[in-house]
Amino acid sequence: MFDLYIGNKNYSSWSLRPWLLMKHFGIPFREHLVSVAGRDYNAALKPIAGNARVPSLHEDGFQIWDSLAIAETLAERHPAMWPTDARARARARSICAEMHSGFTHLRSAMPMNLKLKLKGRPASPEVQRDIDRIVEIWSEARRQFASGEGPWLFGDFSVADAMFAPVVCRFDVYNVPLPDVAATYRDTVLDHPALQEWRTAGLAESEAHAHYDRLADEYGGPR
Repeated sequence: MFDLYIGNKNYSSWSLRPWLLMKHFGIPFREHLVSVAGRDYNAALKPIAGNARVPSLHEDGFQIWDSLAIAETLAERHPAMWPTDARARARARSICAEMHSGFTHLRSAMPMNLKLKLKGRPASPEVQRDIDRIVEIWSEARRQFASGEGPWLFGDFSVADAMFAPVVCRFDVYNVPLPDVAATYRDTVLDHPALQEWRTAGLAESEAHAHYDRLADEYGGPR
């Protein structure tokens, strides 16, 4: 059985991705929760991950770290995690890589914090460009690869949906206005039973870190 090491569910956007993926596809694993008190390198995590970060997946003591590497490793055994069509699969990999390495302005301005429910404020031009690009990605995937199929980016749930789930949570927390297609997709992700399970657990956590909580006043206070 796998062992999955994850950070606080309220804060750890990276950890949500493999957890949601494994839950959706019914892959058994033992869950280990560790603190994300250190935002950067955390030597305390070195024994569980070579990069001293979470998430980290263990199989018989062998470590696989980084959310995208974990997803690719799991997909080798569960091919349904990627779209069947070759072009759809290539596009899914492209947008996963873009999500993995990009959108730094949005990440910085809207850190993951499930306990916030904010009124929202106009985004800076840099953050709005990130938002607009994500909306473009979602709309294009739905139009080109999911027409008449299921409700996910490529019809069926895939790695791509898991990779974008933390952004969905951010858009909800920070009350980001979205056009209809993107708003419908956001709600689909938020309604996923596993995401609701994650969110309930995150809201019940008592550990708090000021650097994740600092934006409540900046975004207009609670809704």
